[in-house]
Amino acid sequence: MKFSTPEKKSRRRFLLGGLAATGALIVGWGFMPARPRLNADEPIPTENGEVALNGWIRIASDGSVLLAVPQSEMGQGVFTALPMLVAEELDVSLGMVRIEQAPIDKIFGNVAVLQDGLPFHPDGGGTLKEIARWLTGKAGRELGLMITGGSSSVKDLWLPMREAGAAARAMLVAAAAKEWGVPVAECRTADGVVNHVSGKRAAYADLAGKAVGSAPRDIRLKKPGDFKLIGTAQPRRDAREKVNGGAVFGLDVRPPGTLYAAVRMCPVIGGTILHADGDKVTAMPGVVRVVDFSGAAAGMAGVAVLARSWWQAKLAAAALPVTWSDAGNAKLSSEAIFRELAERLDRESGHTYYHAGDPDLARDAASTVEAEYRAPFLAHATMEPVNCTAQVSDGKVTLWASTQVPSIAADVAARVAGVRHENVKVHVTYIGGGFGRRLEVDMVAQAVAIAKQADGAPVQVIWSREDDMTHDFYRPAALARFSAALDASGRVRSYRNKLASGAITHQVMERTFGLIGAGPDKTTAEGAYDLPYEFPYQHIAHVSVPTPVPIGYWRSVGHSHNAFFKESFIDELAHAAAKDPVEFRRELLKRHPRHVAVLDEAVSRAGRPAPGRAHGVALHQSFGSIVAEVAEVSIEASEIRVHKVICAIDCGMAVNPNIVAQQMESGVIFGLSAALFGEITIADGKVEQQNFHDYPVLRMDRAPTVETVIIGSAEPPEGVGEPGTPPIAPAVANAVFQLTGTRLRSLPLRL
Repeated sequence: MKFSTPEKKSRRRFLLGGLAATGALIVGWGFMPARPRLNADEPIPTENGEVALNGWIRIASDGSVLLAVPQSEMGQGVFTALPMLVAEELDVSLGMVRIEQAPIDKIFGNVAVLQDGLPFHPDGGGTLKEIARWLTGKAGRELGLMITGGSSSVKDLWLPMREAGAAARAMLVAAAAKEWGVPVAECRTADGVVNHVSGKRAAYADLAGKAVGSAPRDIRLKKPGDFKLIGTAQPRRDAREKVNGGAVFGLDVRPPGTLYAAVRMCPVIGGTILHADGDKVTAMPGVVRVVDFSGAAAGMAGVAVLARSWWQAKLAAAALPVTWSDAGNAKLSSEAIFRELAERLDRESGHTYYHAGDPDLARDAASTVEAEYRAPFLAHATMEPVNCTAQVSDGKVTLWASTQVPSIAADVAARVAGVRHENVKVHVTYIGGGFGRRLEVDMVAQAVAIAKQADGAPVQVIWSREDDMTHDFYRPAALARFSAALDASGRVRSYRNKLASGAITHQVMERTFGLIGAGPDKTTAEGAYDLPYEFPYQHIAHVSVPTPVPIGYWRSVGHSHNAFFKESFIDELAHAAAKDPVEFRRELLKRHPRHVAVLDEAVSRAGRPAPGRAHGVALHQSFGSIVAEVAEVSIEASEIRVHKVICAIDCGMAVNPNIVAQQMESGVIFGLSAALFGEITIADGKVEQQNFHDYPVLRMDRAPTVETVIIGSAEPPEGVGEPGTPPIAPAVANAVFQLTGTRLRSLPLRL
């Protein structure tokens, strides 16, 4: 496995810094061709007669195809969808493709996730947007950041993996044609075999050695009409071992001689450790030593107890006398943060993300509608708590991590251990719930810092649920204000939206890469500035308000709250205009037929609500996909009950419709948990929620039926892991308004 050297890391920092600070790179560099993504910097190691045809594909002696997959499997189905891309172009059955973890190499870097972070309106075009996407894509290939996030896995690898399969197929066909002395055009492939019209045939395994090293020619990707596998519903390949217990998650790793570490971290946000009296617990059963890991990563402060079992470590950590410093945050509270958000909205104009039309259109308005919406901090609450296993021995580091960012994890491990990058080996396990929490590498830095003092033994760091809940990187709290002007016929003439929240990417750039976050952060306003509604005048701005609270990427990120704000206010406007909410949206989408088609399909499938219930509608585009949801809701004993959700999605080509439906169901349930219950509150500088008793999630007996409708499309695939989450909160809130006449403008939704 190849890792970037310190010199390459400095180049990475330069590129990241250039993108963050200026959004552009050196002009001369920009005109150079982009790095190709077919062959790795270092050839993939082979064994047992395997033959590597490119950086992604090896052919084994038994004819099976070994595919290097850089993405992490965290329940989103990439271990099924990605092999389908290669199997389609290589003309093999899906069962012939075996998955192996990709080494850390630039060809595996996620380009799409960086391009999608550019703050351009989806309807906008122009040279600036194209140049920015080109430069960002080119920089992404140089950075080689291996990231599973942003609903980008299939989107990013749609072409590279298909090209790898098509190139390998072309090489195998050329080798057969050369051996037989026949034209390539007379050869066909099927089920891992090259066939000639004369009846000659050769298996890929027999041809691979003859094809290796040749330059593939006449590489042609299949057209959607020729797909045999892509677009068909396939069962999850990871399901069996997850059911029978064979799947290995981060907590399942057990290297020989493993020691366990339980942690104590300052209960006050941003606090530091003053003193820990390790002598008080070293005599407890199983305890090996007490380790201070403060400073291993930006803002990290705490101490760990290392023991023979985690329970021994946990008991000792609980008994460990620790003196903390609150770093001046002892008076921090949620309400103080919301007061600051409101004050900043009062006095600052913020950064304008989108502006179109003539503001004078509002002068002759017959009426105006104003509203303020609010969303709280949210925890990720993954089923598998934070953990990481690390071994530091003989100048080398081995990691076993359920991470969404293996290349960044390797960088952090090398820095903390003080070793070269090529001396770090990362084993990526299944992830028991990512949702953005595993984009962070705090647990990696922590584990390596502790393992450095374990005399070469592997160390598994495990956080309790309370550790996890109180030391997360939270979805930001946000405040949004709207103002709209309507004419006498109920048409919206002017639409204004100004928001305030923290900027996630600014924090991430600083704590992960040591760079100062600057410029607009798309995550703050996504879902607000990029709306499809065709208002004659619109102005959307955001005020960035830093706070000491650590914030991070939460499933669907800014869309998660901005969709609630925007789609709820759209319903308010429909009510003010005395129009049906669905028809009101249709009138605003005359130049967006794909959005109308999704909306109409969801509404049609939903039909009429059952007696005593109401339908609420929401339409939202995120991560390239358009989703409309209709929630059927009732009020039972003053509680909101969601019975059924119809979810229609246009995600471009649905590589595996089965997985798309699963992800929509997952997104709805995840979003509904947050909509009805999710709230992290802070008092006296401390997070108040500790576990699922005070941070509840939706239980099975309260889960609605979710029906997914996939709109057929031959367009390239867009994201599906996150787009199901944003529309559910406003759909439910809009249904509650239909039932009660009460407009709920704050999350979680409470009557």
